[in-house]
Amino acid sequence: MLQKIYDWIDDRVDITPIWRDIADHEVPEHVNPAHHFSAFVYCFGGLTFFVVVIQILSGMFLTMYYVPDIENAWRSVYYLQTEVAHGQIVRGMHHWGASVVIVMLLLHTLRVFFQGAYKKPRELNWMVGVLLFFTILGLGFTGYLLPWDNKAYFATEVGLNIAQDVPIIGDEIKTLLAGDEEIVGAQTLARFFAIHVFFLPAGLFALLGVHFILIRRQGISGPL
Repeated sequence: MLQKIYDWIDDRVDITPIWRDIADHEVPEHVNPAHHFSAFVYCFGGLTFFVVVIQILSGMFLTMYYVPDIENAWRSVYYLQTEVAHGQIVRGMHHWGASVVIVMLLLHTLRVFFQGAYKKPRELNWMVGVLLFFTILGLGFTGYLLPWDNKAYFATEVGLNIAQDVPIIGDEIKTLLAGDEEIVGAQTLARFFAIHVFFLPAGLFALLGVHFILIRRQGISGPL
């Protein structure tokens, strides 16, 4: 059945050359654990992407029940955890995955840095990776407020005060994130939800696309 579907699509858009270009790409020997024990350090990037996929899928499920409103945000999260089948598991995956993805991304960044993989000709990919790092941090920060509990509220206040202390543009950053309100409120929650669900994921997908294209063209960097 799957073969018939593939043949039907291939007959119309000729996807076989594209698939072969991806599937037949040889993996360098230095990233094969069967040949080098240290090859596991090259898995951090793939593991980071795997956790990102989990975050995307679990986040899509959470948005089916979450209400970005100060009257109902906490109630919707509570309902998800107590009334929805497997809701507590999915929310737990998203909650802990937010921390795991930052740890994995940090390990991947350290591997690239200490092995000199940011040098020519991979400078552009390094810059894309740095932007990805800040995008993931932004997703973690904006997602922290969404449960609308006491810890999220006061942690966000601290984060906004830190943003306000940025020289020259600090006030503009805080206004962009929190709106015109003096305290964290309905406008802040609405903006954080929009940034977390729409703006940052759009940037994430674009940066990941560029990142993978550059890796495909330049290959995986070798050891020192």
